[in-house]
Amino acid sequence: MSLQEPDEQEEKPLDPVMENVRRKMVRLQLVSAGVMLVMLMAVLGAIVYKVTRMDDKAAAPQAAGLAVPSDAPVAATAALPAGFTVANVALSGGQILFYGATSAGEQKAIVFDIAAGRIVADIAVKTN
Repeated sequence: MSLQEPDEQEEKPLDPVMENVRRKMVRLQLVSAGVMLVMLMAVLGAIVYKVTRMDDKAAAPQAAGLAVPSDAPVAATAALPAGFTVANVALSGGQILFYGATSAGEQKAIVFDIAAGRIVADIAVKTN
């Protein structure tokens, strides 16, 4: 569509100042592409690391000190205070929380550690 002469379509050499600017821009573009490539490799490495470490999370509850024997269940007795009525129970890892009230009507939360086989916390709950 252009009606220019063939010799006018050829690129003319740039003046030295514009050539320096062009070289700097090409260098900046290459450095930016290299940095982005390194960051992409770091992200992919982190993803591969997380995927390969999923097996360790499945074994984490046993590493907390509670190993369930294969031939028999764990037997433990939580000695709650006399007259304590249990309203709610919660399990977290190797600990059981008993929430309830004493015979005097005081609300308490008692934490029993299965691995230790004893009560590790006796918390009085007071409301204002």
